Amino acid sequence: MRRALVVGIDFYDHVGHLYGCVNDSFAVKSMLDRHADGSVNFGVRHLAGTGQNDPISRDDLRSAVEELFAGDGEVALLYFAGHGYIEAAGGYLCSSEVKSGHDGLALAEVLTWANKSRIANRVIILDSCHSGVAGGTPLQQTVAELSDGVSILTASTDEQYASEENGAGVFTSLLVDALGGAAANLVGEVTPGGVYAHVDQSLGPWAQRPVFKTNVKRFVSLRKVQPPLELAELRKISELFPSAGFSLQLDPTYEPERHDSWATDPQGIPAPDPEKNAIFSILQTYNRVGLLTPEGAPHMWHAAMESKTVRLTALGEHYRRLAAKDLI
Repeated sequence: MRRALVVGIDFYDHVGHLYGCVNDSFAVKSMLDRHADGSVNFGVRHLAGTGQNDPISRDDLRSAVEELFAGDGEVALLYFAGHGYIEAAGGYLCSSEVKSGHDGLALAEVLTWANKSRIANRVIILDSCHSGVAGGTPLQQTVAELSDGVSILTASTDEQYASEENGAGVFTSLLVDALGGAAANLVGEVTPGGVYAHVDQSLGPWAQRPVFKTNVKRFVSLRKVQPPLELAELRKISELFPSAGFSLQLDPTYEPERHDSWATDPQGIPAPDPEKNAIFSILQTYNRVGLLTPEGAPHMWHAAMESKTVRLTALGEHYRRLAAKDLI
């Protein structure tokens, strides 16, 4: 069972309205509903506070979050976009009726439900000001208290505001890009760690800084997208490179393209070999996705025509080990 609670609140009775949180929540919901191939992903419950006719009260928010982490299952994901508040006693998610901030939903409560949940993986994603406080304690914010299986990803540190641009949260725009495939690994899975890496690399050193806290043995996949190469081809990597540091020798028969002037070539360039051409096509794909690099040649064509070797990159060695252990 995979379920997600997606919350976006623009309307507030007593504090300033927001303008992009509801739109952000719809964008996140559309990504979590289904995988890229159209198959069902999360069962999503969506709460949107757009105006005075549909506010999100603290009681409604509290009940929904508590229910999200109740029972058993594979993964429970909470996404919240709205006002956040911090004081000496900790942080809060602000519901529509808050007056002072600390009358919102305490992050300490949210973390208690997540930490005590029997669901295997609990993921909390917060696009709110001061959200980096989540997971810490009032006495020691630098130490996160997370039980096994809990991950927290926030838009900003406990001291920062979460920015909006063009009617959308900066953090959530990057989150949606990541879920759409920008953060996918080579088997087409988007994990919390991949999402954080994408957001972290996309925000400059002077902008808001995302925060990632986790206590997991293995990252859960949040969404599956089309991988950049066929998995059958990726599995062949341990056959083509049977050991660490192995260099594969090429020759002109690997390259299928021949110039017309080479038809009667006096230098005797050998004709293409169809079996080696098929291998070379896979090697070129490895090169395009950063798994392989030619040695002593600027491009794969030169590597073949000049009888150079190719070797795996550090990333390629990682996937070679996975393939050798039948983990792909």
